[in-house]
Amino acid sequence: MPLKPVSELFSSARAGGYALGYFESWNLESLQGVIDAAELTRSPIIIGFSGEFLTGTGRLSEERVEWYGALGIAAASSTSVPCGFIFNECRSDNYVRRAVLAGFNMVMLADPAAPYEDYVQRVASLAQFTHIHGAALEAEIGELPDGSSGNINTNHSLLTDPELVAEFIRFTGIDLLSVSVGNIHILVNGQRELDLDRLSRIRTLVDIPLGLHGGTGIAANSLREAIRLGVTKVNFGTYVKQSYLTAIRKALGGNEVNPHKLLGMGGVEDVLVAGRHAVRDAVLERIELLGCCGRA
Repeated sequence: MPLKPVSELFSSARAGGYALGYFESWNLESLQGVIDAAELTRSPIIIGFSGEFLTGTGRLSEERVEWYGALGIAAASSTSVPCGFIFNECRSDNYVRRAVLAGFNMVMLADPAAPYEDYVQRVASLAQFTHIHGAALEAEIGELPDGSSGNINTNHSLLTDPELVAEFIRFTGIDLLSVSVGNIHILVNGQRELDLDRLSRIRTLVDIPLGLHGGTGIAANSLREAIRLGVTKVNFGTYVKQSYLTAIRKALGGNEVNPHKLLGMGGVEDVLVAGRHAVRDAVLERIELLGCCGRA
């Protein structure tokens, strides 16, 4: 079916007391795996790609955002479940605009290093642009700790200040607010509980959907309670890639020497199939926590 407006997806989720999962993709087979799981569980889903990764200065070759936009639109149009499509966490206003024009119906500006007042003005400008083009804008207040080294780095983290959120939303006109309430980016080991008291205070002050990044590292009971408190979107990425890499390494560890069997024939030896199935199974492990299964 065609892309579903995220406003409709969020409205249904809030009315039904569940959250939408954004299980991040990075190539064709990871996107296939996410959609496979959504269709198996009859779950509405947010598909998409990382704007931070696709536009990062460390890339050896420039990526064409328009290709990723075309891929996501084609994928959604062939699925039997409702899909939103996000260009997630990008520091560049220009790339965010390009993503909207490429067909993403939700985008996110994320620039933790920017001065707060500057960030507010940029978000407000982008909200006008996205709404003119029929897309939604996500933004954040606060900054998540980083767990990518195996240890939690809190040097640049900042919990969301409940006193800022209402004014920020009124001024910018965003559609979803992502919050920092104990969730951690790229937590490669273990899980943590959320600051549910802080989340509850935020919920009482604002009435737009709330999002949680760092879903990999959130304990199940804490996540369920966060959804009860009004979280409408949860991002998962780290553990999905961990599962994918484990499957790919195993598939490459065999004795098959025919490159066509390993890449493209689609049989049991094919590493691309192994990756797709690993992503599907990783999504199936977590999606029931969100309460969205059977809601499509």
